[in-house]
Amino acid sequence: MACLVSSIALLAAQPAYAEVITVEAGEGEQERLQEALILAEPGDEVVLGEGVFTLTDGLSLDVDGVTVRGAGMDKTILDFSEQQDAGEGLLVTSDNVTLRDFGVENTRGDGIKSKGADDIVYYNLRVEWTGGPLETNGAYAVYPVESSNVLIDSVVVRGASDAGIYVGQSKNIIVRNSVAEYNVAGIEIENSREARVTGNYVSHNTGGILVFDLPNLPVMGGGDVLVDHNIVINNDVPNFAPAGNIVAGVPMGSGIMVMANENVSLEHNVVDGNATAAVIVVAYTQSYEDDRYNPFPRNVFVSNSNQFGHNGYAPDLPGGGMLAVAVGGAIPTIMWDGLGENAVVTNGGVAALSLGYTKQGQGPESAAPDIVTDTLPVAAAATGATIPMQHSAEMEARARP
Repeated sequence: MACLVSSIALLAAQPAYAEVITVEAGEGEQERLQEALILAEPGDEVVLGEGVFTLTDGLSLDVDGVTVRGAGMDKTILDFSEQQDAGEGLLVTSDNVTLRDFGVENTRGDGIKSKGADDIVYYNLRVEWTGGPLETNGAYAVYPVESSNVLIDSVVVRGASDAGIYVGQSKNIIVRNSVAEYNVAGIEIENSREARVTGNYVSHNTGGILVFDLPNLPVMGGGDVLVDHNIVINNDVPNFAPAGNIVAGVPMGSGIMVMANENVSLEHNVVDGNATAAVIVVAYTQSYEDDRYNPFPRNVFVSNSNQFGHNGYAPDLPGGGMLAVAVGGAIPTIMWDGLGENAVVTNGGVAALSLGYTKQGQGPESAAPDIVTDTLPVAAAATGATIPMQHSAEMEARARP
């Protein structure tokens, strides 16, 4: 009897008329695929067949509770090489959506963007510009913004002229088990709270992992970010961001960079082969008019559980070579501009180079370098319960093979 009751409850929780809508590659694929996304109902699954879909316009989904599934990131490919507009490849503006098991290539704009889409899962996706790192590539590969409950798992991103994985102005975020290569920024968390970046492989970008907070955005006050168990190695691609982009200022060979954020914890990462520095902690230096904004980093905890290899040997900074020589041949583990009270926190054994700046906007000519090891209490760092370890069982179930 108990099994019968459980079965009835399970059936009641499912959409009454959920359908599987299959779309195969071939003649009329643009219209047939967009029509399927328009006509889908909550609970439906849009299944994309194996093959290459040659698309000339971006796609959109605004229906809650829909799954879009392919046959695999290298088996079902949405190819936007002939895209006519400059928008994203796929735009999602609805909640409780799952995107999984397909690839997106060569969009004119962003690869996959979701805006205001809560409870969204990106799983086993590949978004790539196949021509390699070019300024003309789209800005973001995987791009959720203004959302709560974001899960990005097992995605591969290559060639973004801004960030491969970018999560902005959002809350309760997990980015895990993913590969980011040949982007300006591999992974970027911006103006967001309660984020965990874990178990990712981040290599051959300009900068590996960025945690930024910027002014003049609808959602302000980024913080409470845990960056753990990532491999951040050999980020050696020259910066190819368009001029004027905020990440155009990221030095080549930046491992993990934190700007104007608070309560950021770096733990159990492997950081090696990054020419400028393993960890960079800086204030925001540009002018702004936003009374809500704090431009200084606060409580950036760098644990001695991280493994730091050979970093800081050729800083991509004006006068960087001379600076490295002045401090013994290589920048220490942490390069800090010197701005912000309690900006850098360690639990011992992690050396930092303070550039000794006294105000925002100073350049290397104003540096007064000093090697310091800060041992402020670990309790000041972002190790509290606000960092999401996992999402709801329902969201986790949607990110499984």
